[in-house]
Amino acid sequence: NRASPKTQSALLEVMEEGHVTVDGITRPVGVPFLVVATQNPVEQAGTYRLPEAQLDRFLMKTSLGYPDHAATVRILEGSSAGRRDVEPVITPQGVVSMADIARGTYLNPLVLDYIARIVEATRLATEVRLGVSVRGALALTKAARTWALAHGRTYVTPDDIKALAVPVLAHRLILDPEAEFDGVTPEAVVGQVLLDVVPPSQSDQQRDAGTRKEGA
Repeated sequence: NRASPKTQSALLEVMEEGHVTVDGITRPVGVPFLVVATQNPVEQAGTYRLPEAQLDRFLMKTSLGYPDHAATVRILEGSSAGRRDVEPVITPQGVVSMADIARGTYLNPLVLDYIARIVEATRLATEVRLGVSVRGALALTKAARTWALAHGRTYVTPDDIKALAVPVLAHRLILDPEAEFDGVTPEAVVGQVLLDVVPPSQSDQQRDAGTRKEGA
């Protein structure tokens, strides 16, 4: 949020279209392409509020917080070591291949229904002026597939959705001004939605999978 509106506009183009336009010339950025942005959460002087359309194009938002004591000590020890060369751990094509594998992770229709109900509930929350968009629902399914695969599974569970709902959905909510004044946070709203929306049981998912298999 320290980038000027003009720079934010350029980022919005590349995050949505996968290319940048400079002096009237459009250039592709290649694949994979990733935007990682830091945001100043405290001091607002000299910052520019990110528009809703841009916030909606970030897959997730998270806060690292302060490092613990042991990590702080390691940082202090490393500060005197000087600059170190960084070796690549994977090729760009390797990232693309892993993304292709993640897209094949199975999502039960009942889990998809669960995602849709969560998203719809954010739009009905009394504290919310603008709820999660369809883009946000798609982002949650994408993140859940990758999360499940990273945990050694070929299928997504409702617990995966619960684990990712706040970092993937909260930054997309626009709260009612009165709710903001009362100290309500988007994270709290998503947390309440997760309590209110009942996830599918494991038996229901197994029954649905069995029905699909018989139909096939």
